[in-house]
Amino acid sequence: MGLQEVWRLMSRFNSSRRTNIILQHLKVSKHTDAAAEVLLERKGCAGVITLNRPQFLNALNLNMIRQIYPQLKKWEQDPETFLVIIKGAGGKAFCAGGDVRALSEARKTDQKMTQDLFREEYVLNNAIDSCQKPYIALIHGITMGGGVGLSVHGQFRVATEKSLFAMPETAIGLFPDVGGGYFLPRLQGKLGYFLALTGFRLKGRDVYTAGIATHFVDSEKLGLLEEDLLALKSPSKENIADVLETYHTKSKIDQDKSFILEEHMDKINSCFSANTVEQIIENLQQDGSSFALEQLKVIKKMSPTSLKITLRQLIEGSSKTLPEVLTMEYRLSQACMRGHDFHEGVRAVLVDKDQSPKWKPADLKEVTDEDLNSYFKSLGSNDLKF
Repeated sequence: MGLQEVWRLMSRFNSSRRTNIILQHLKVSKHTDAAAEVLLERKGCAGVITLNRPQFLNALNLNMIRQIYPQLKKWEQDPETFLVIIKGAGGKAFCAGGDVRALSEARKTDQKMTQDLFREEYVLNNAIDSCQKPYIALIHGITMGGGVGLSVHGQFRVATEKSLFAMPETAIGLFPDVGGGYFLPRLQGKLGYFLALTGFRLKGRDVYTAGIATHFVDSEKLGLLEEDLLALKSPSKENIADVLETYHTKSKIDQDKSFILEEHMDKINSCFSANTVEQIIENLQQDGSSFALEQLKVIKKMSPTSLKITLRQLIEGSSKTLPEVLTMEYRLSQACMRGHDFHEGVRAVLVDKDQSPKWKPADLKEVTDEDLNSYFKSLGSNDLKF
């Protein structure tokens, strides 16, 4: 499923069906608000978070963040909670990302929301990373953008053959945030730089092979895995890891299949090792292979500003801590909200759906170092702090 289809699905909405789902889930958990957008339940030895917006592919919004964060902190301190599991409802998606259309619309009506959402989302990302209890993300189905932030910083990430990972932000005038500047440059070779700039999608076992997931389990066994985890008695981290490893070892789907990018990794490492987007483009042109030319075609459709921001974000992030990266990304997020390309990207992909964004500037050479520096500038007292 491409970016266009993902966000088209996110924009669909059936009010009567949603009402039925709300009524059903209000009976399930007392820890949900009227919208039942996220379920927070204690089951067995675990706290279980269920992202519950299947009509929107479980896209993350501020209401959900404000429910998850305090509950995660409570479970972290609760001696009877030994692990945290997070999953998505509906079977199609873990979480397809943040609710970017709402973010763009807030520019005119509620500018504080664009500050609060990024700030509180990044604080949650950091809390997941520093969580003292084993945190297990079941990244079954579409996992993009904000969904990656809810999973990749956790101790354990379980992919299935239906997992679909991508960081497609450069296509909408944004950048791979939620700590992308931390985890992407730490993937093998220059893989993270390639994924960040092109939005390339990884599927199934490739999500594990790339290092995004820590384990791979057949989707039909996911329910049994969760049951076995919940049934553990006062488990240690090692007990939990043993259960995950048992299921991982038994999984045979695509076991002998080579990594989709295996034959291209030398090209990726060579072409994407440059310190400027212009040099990466030149490297791809000089390579001239069908793979290189295909990536060139993709990159040329992206926001020039986003491409330059993203490359610098990853280069700087490669030597920063996660809190330092999230502070940097908060600065970038607020600059993007004030700029042109994000709102134009959302218009082209989600509102008018013409898939023809008019980027400003439209050419890489028009994005000056001065322009770029302004995105990374400190916000002073408004900076994100941990």
